[in-house]
Amino acid sequence: MDFTFTEEQEIFRRTLREFVEKKVKPVANDVEKKDTFPEDLFKGLAELGCFGLRYPEEYGGVNADCVTFCIFCEELAKGLLSLAAVATMQAFQSTHFIAKFGNESVKSEFLIPAIRGEKIGAICFTEPNAGSDLGNITTTAVRKGDEYVINGVKTWVTNGAIADFYTVAARTSKGDGMKGIDFFLIPKVAKGVEIGRKIEKMGLKGLNSSEVVFNNVRVPAEYLLGEKEGMGHVYLREILAEIRISTGALSLGAGFAILNDAIEYAKERVQFGRPIGKFQGIRFMLAEVATELEAAKWLVYYAAWLVDQGKMPIKEASMAKLFASEAAVKAADIGSRVFASYGFSKDHAVERFYRDVRFLLIGGGTSEILKLIIGSELGL
Repeated sequence: MDFTFTEEQEIFRRTLREFVEKKVKPVANDVEKKDTFPEDLFKGLAELGCFGLRYPEEYGGVNADCVTFCIFCEELAKGLLSLAAVATMQAFQSTHFIAKFGNESVKSEFLIPAIRGEKIGAICFTEPNAGSDLGNITTTAVRKGDEYVINGVKTWVTNGAIADFYTVAARTSKGDGMKGIDFFLIPKVAKGVEIGRKIEKMGLKGLNSSEVVFNNVRVPAEYLLGEKEGMGHVYLREILAEIRISTGALSLGAGFAILNDAIEYAKERVQFGRPIGKFQGIRFMLAEVATELEAAKWLVYYAAWLVDQGKMPIKEASMAKLFASEAAVKAADIGSRVFASYGFSKDHAVERFYRDVRFLLIGGGTSEILKLIIGSELGL
């Protein structure tokens, strides 16, 4: 591996850090209390060009690589994990297939406004009986002339109630497992699109999660996002790898934010006549967290670097997400112990992170599913 961050990437990191320090952290508690979509922050990220990071310049993007996108995820997660999750959905998951397979008309109507932050997107994978087992998807897309008719129910849709369009995984044939699944663009205004119940969560306040129902929704055949029917399972493996890498980067941001806060608190909090950071017990805990996060960082950025080399790093992406998400959750646990009673209050960000990081164990595949994938990639 021959990898270092470029000067441009370091400048971008500093730009994001400044945005987080000046714009995000001061209002993070308000977003948490109100539990409403952080519209001003969302627009601010659009103005910085963040939603076009992975897309060509002719559509308003900057054509950045996967490593740069991970910097975006990491730095934003240090301020507010719910905002970071909303932003990554807008900048990648919900728009990836449109950018890759949409015709010029579709890109003009959906991708360009999404990059500008004028339209909000969402991706619809999960169903009530198809979470980790995506091959069990029952939403159907049936070709009828120049249209597809789509029926099904999706759940845990990030931005579901506020999105203007959806990228929807639906079954076009009865293929084995994930074979037979394809992806479709569905505008929210299409007849038959219904917003279901809002899902109340323990964390990630400000991020809307809801059910979306597609009841005999008709879309033009050109809204099939792929070269042809039956290729969706190939595309799914590709996007899941990058989703796992970006989730690993989100984990890094949250983990390092918690660690840094805990270190500062350990220097300031005095008990028994000295700062608690001088006690071996505290030092050992924070040393473990720091070591694991540093290891996670290189797993994540190595996997991103492989993507930029034209690889599809299924194993490395799974390892990165597994290790980084578990490290972030451990950081939250240790951080709350260092803060002790104050870590149980809303006076410090560690309390919010403690709840928010749980989603990192789920999004992009649970730790158990990732271990199965890694085992398979090892030939077991």
